[in-house]
Amino acid sequence: MAINEDQLRALTPTDDPPVHSTVLKTRQTSSSSSISYASDASSSHDDRPYWFTSDTSVQFQKTPAEQDPAVGFFYKPRTLTILGVMLLGLVYVAMTPDIDDTSANVKLGLLAVIGAFCVFGMLQFRDSLLLRPHPALWRVVLSLGVVYQLFLVFLVFQNKHDARLFFKYLDPSLGEPLPEKSYGDACEPTWDNFVTQVFDEFVLAHTIGWFCKALILRDYTFCWILSVMFEVMEYSLSHQLNNFDECWWDHWILDVLICNWLGMYLGVKTCEYFEMKQYSWQGLAEIPTLKGKVKRTMAQFTPKSWTKFEWDSTKSFKSYCTVIFLLAMFLICELNAFYLKTLLWIPPAHPINVIRILLYFMFGIPGVREAYQYFYDRNCKRIGPQAWLLIGSIATEVLIVFKFGQGEFPNPAPQAVVYFWIVFITLLTSYPIYQFYLLPRFFPKRVVVTVDTAVKAKLQ
Repeated sequence: MAINEDQLRALTPTDDPPVHSTVLKTRQTSSSSSISYASDASSSHDDRPYWFTSDTSVQFQKTPAEQDPAVGFFYKPRTLTILGVMLLGLVYVAMTPDIDDTSANVKLGLLAVIGAFCVFGMLQFRDSLLLRPHPALWRVVLSLGVVYQLFLVFLVFQNKHDARLFFKYLDPSLGEPLPEKSYGDACEPTWDNFVTQVFDEFVLAHTIGWFCKALILRDYTFCWILSVMFEVMEYSLSHQLNNFDECWWDHWILDVLICNWLGMYLGVKTCEYFEMKQYSWQGLAEIPTLKGKVKRTMAQFTPKSWTKFEWDSTKSFKSYCTVIFLLAMFLICELNAFYLKTLLWIPPAHPINVIRILLYFMFGIPGVREAYQYFYDRNCKRIGPQAWLLIGSIATEVLIVFKFGQGEFPNPAPQAVVYFWIVFITLLTSYPIYQFYLLPRFFPKRVVVTVDTAVKAKLQ
């Protein structure tokens, strides 16, 4: 049976498919991205709007498990209800008798301002990549990041003396010069020196801190490089801060080989557990036993899915620069803690320092995850707000250290330190030139063979 041209044109559809469907199919079939979503494989959402499929910075989409009637109450927006509760609390404060203590009123007022802003952020800020235990928690973390960044901006406009007085206003015990403490005065391998170093507050902090860093970075090699580089930074800056003047065995045995290794080992094993875990989110109403319901409730505080970080610093110039940038950010964040407490006269064990460390841990979990998404997912065109704030906060702290540190560190750097960093920076810049420019240009066959071998190894 012959079909003429008009009949063929009539049978041919003329309407283009919806844009969001095309984008969705492209994302599902694309193999260039290194990011995988556990929830995408289990269900399809053909009715998802275009802004969700085209912009991966908008990540949260409710799944059937989250719409389970048993827990559905916690996933429904209650903006007006929470607004009413907050206003009732303010009414209670306005109707109660005044407190005749200006300092207490100011402190309580500042806490209330921060709380009100966090409530607004919890209800109105956009969601991050993390969904457990609840997206609202990570919106609160984003709100605290905004508050902390605003506080740092406020400090930039103060002078060193007024900044110290400000912290003294928060805590009268502050505002006094810190006693000099050096860890390199008694380096003889005696029992007393060993006990003194082991029972220092920094030993436990090292182990817990590296456990948290391993959860954030999710890479054993990355953590090892960062651990060694921080000890190098301590050697390089010991002429400015006495805290960095340590014995050689304190640097490399107690810190790197014992405390840091133990923390990162436990952290990496935890990451491997989450990576190998089978993620099946069954609704509470579908679980028949009480034990199963309790287990599902506790699982709410674990990740909804797990993405293994593959930094691949030698794969491309972009990956190399990304790893160097993240290493620099982590090292600077660590160094800022020591410089800020020295310049602002805040003791190491003071709650302000502890709160800062906890905040950066909470900022780092979604911040690094969003940074990884931005650098390694071609579909992601915009860096996430948590990563943006994390970079901004670290950079602002550097400005505070630079401003308040004028005249505080008169000792020049030793020549050995200067020579080391000249050689190190030279090697750091020479390697990408050789790896990503000279090697592909003059030895293209070798590069192709290396890439094919790496691909085969991954497939096996």
